[in-house]
Amino acid sequence: MTNDQTWYSRGKADADKGIPSDERVSSIIIAVFSLLMVVFFVNHQTQSTGFFTAEFGTLEQFLFYGYWVVWMTTASLEGIFGLRLLSRLFDVFGGIIFLLISTVVLLIIFPFDFQYLADILPESLRFLLEWISNDIARVVMALGVVGLLFATVYSPIAYKFVGLKPFEHSESSG
Repeated sequence: MTNDQTWYSRGKADADKGIPSDERVSSIIIAVFSLLMVVFFVNHQTQSTGFFTAEFGTLEQFLFYGYWVVWMTTASLEGIFGLRLLSRLFDVFGGIIFLLISTVVLLIIFPFDFQYLADILPESLRFLLEWISNDIARVVMALGVVGLLFATVYSPIAYKFVGLKPFEHSESSG
């Protein structure tokens, strides 16, 4: 690869190498998990369990469900459709920033009441989620903000330099 190639051509060349099967499987798992989470939370909303508070308005719904859609989109592009370049472009130019903004806004407004999180599960499975309190959820979201801040800075830099090799000085003999 030459140093005069654009970041896009370097990223495309790297993405065109193909996606290892273990990465595709993990992306498919993320996509399925995200879809299940949307169904889980839509059930909370439609059954009015109390998990979503009165502050869960239109903006909060857009940010909350949009968060899961971003994860599904990225994971589906890479895992299901094998489109690594498109997945990376989506992440770098908007996906990660949307996740960050969503998490920060939802952390500030916090339109959730985690004491009701397990309510839609069968009685025998509620113990899986009953231990999650509002305080624990806030800590997890705050850690998510830190991780997303890192990803917001790291991803574009990594994408720009993907496939770059250090300049090699070659001596010619004649």
